[in-house]
Amino acid sequence: MNADQETMTPVLNRLRRAQGQLAGVIAMIEAGRDCKDVVTQLAAVSRALDRAGFKIIASGMRDCMNATDGEQPPLSEAELEKLFLTLA
Repeated sequence: MNADQETMTPVLNRLRRAQGQLAGVIAMIEAGRDCKDVVTQLAAVSRALDRAGFKIIASGMRDCMNATDGEQPPLSEAELEKLFLTLA
């Protein structure tokens, strides 16, 4: 992966947060917590993972876009991420 540190730092932070949330979900299940609470937290983990994946894909798309013939200005990473999210 050819992503720069500026792009990967928020991705790694998001993944670490998701890792902590997932550990919380496991603890909730082990403690016999209410199904609604568990599912709510599991959905939060899923969203965090999706967002990290979208950011990684967006940065890869940016790299691809920057390699075009130069007729149009390349899209910003935020524009690419927004575009990709519309497909999800």
